[in-house]
Amino acid sequence: MPTKMMMVLIKQMFRKPYTNRFPVKYAPKDVTGLIQKVLRGEVKIHPPVPVPEDFRGKLAYDPERCIGCKMCIRVCPANAMEFIPETRKIRHYVARCMFCALCVDVCPGKKLPGEEAPVKALKMSEEFLIADYDKYSKNLVEE
Repeated sequence: MPTKMMMVLIKQMFRKPYTNRFPVKYAPKDVTGLIQKVLRGEVKIHPPVPVPEDFRGKLAYDPERCIGCKMCIRVCPANAMEFIPETRKIRHYVARCMFCALCVDVCPGKKLPGEEAPVKALKMSEEFLIADYDKYSKNLVEE
C-alpha cells in the first residue's frame, strides 16, 4: 500500500533538481583533472547563483577605517572577533561568524581625507564560497 511519502519520492525521481549544479554539470571523477581542464579552457565552470540585493556574505574589513572602538566585539553573538591591542584593530574569524551583520550596524567608521562623511570599516560582501582546509588561513581570518 503506497503511502503519501512514497508518492512524493516517486514524483521527485522524475523532476529536475532545483539547485544550481556548481561548479560543473556532473560530479568529476578526478578534481585535479577538472581544474587542469578549466585552466586549459576545455571545460567551462557554471557561475554560482547570483546573490540577491543586501546579501549577507563574508564580512569585509577595512583596517584603515577602523578606529578601535570595540563596538563590533561587544555586539557579536558568536564571539567571532578579537581585539589586537598593539595595532588597535580587530581580527575576525569567519568560521565562527553567524553572518548576522550586527557588527556592521554598530560600526561608526572613520572619515578619511577627501571624504564628506565617515565610512564604516565593516560591511557584508557578496562572497559566500569560503570553504577551506585550514581554519586559520587568510581566507577565514580577516585582519
